[in-house]
Amino acid sequence: MAEFTADGLTLAYDSFGPDDARKAIVLVHGFSSNRVENWKRMGWYDAVAAKGLRGLALDCRGHGASAKPHDPALYDRRAMARDVFALMDQAGIERAHLLGFSMGAHIALTAAMEDGGRIDHLVVAGVGGRIFEPARDPEAMAKAMEADSPDAIDDPLLKSFRQFADEQREDRLALAACSRGPRGPITPDALMPIRRPTLVVAGARDPLAGPPQGLADAIPGARAVTLPGCDHFSMIAHGLFKASVFDFFDGWLE
Repeated sequence: MAEFTADGLTLAYDSFGPDDARKAIVLVHGFSSNRVENWKRMGWYDAVAAKGLRGLALDCRGHGASAKPHDPALYDRRAMARDVFALMDQAGIERAHLLGFSMGAHIALTAAMEDGGRIDHLVVAGVGGRIFEPARDPEAMAKAMEADSPDAIDDPLLKSFRQFADEQREDRLALAACSRGPRGPITPDALMPIRRPTLVVAGARDPLAGPPQGLADAIPGARAVTLPGCDHFSMIAHGLFKASVFDFFDGWLE
């Protein structure tokens, strides 16, 4: 594990694959997860290295081994997107592929809207057409993280996120602050200026995301892949997810 600093916060990251690779990729995990659980344990580090790419995976602020402030203002999505570029600066990388899952996909889209020139190919996963619908109440997620016990949470989805956070021994108050962090709505008009090759991937059984084509249609030239039989969480380790991403990078995905 290595570290870098952004906005005065110390953030943890891993570097893997060949240091002299011609191409690099940055991996951004989902809410209540971390770089090890979301990517390393699911085989992504090995897959990236096997493709000859230089990989970087960070623990987003509030997660994993990174700083865990309890101030919601420090979880502005634009600031979290700038963390991606700060990591690239730390590694001496000007341009990289960017892959984000769930919350990480929101961060990746924000990064592409903020400074798309530093992104080679953009992959957003665990998101789809529902990104344009009213979001689930972030206060409800925050309160789930603050609850004394998962047994006090009625909503099955919120309960599953809380149980996962407990399993990962995450700082629940930091996650509550992250959930309350400032974020602007992602709209089709806001995404229209993205001019990076983009892939949207979601599981066929993922009600959180909705069909990926609904999001891909809003990004010029974007492609969509639906993973059969996968829900929001099981897609991460799916071999077809990895194959779709690397085929996309190689120009083989039609």
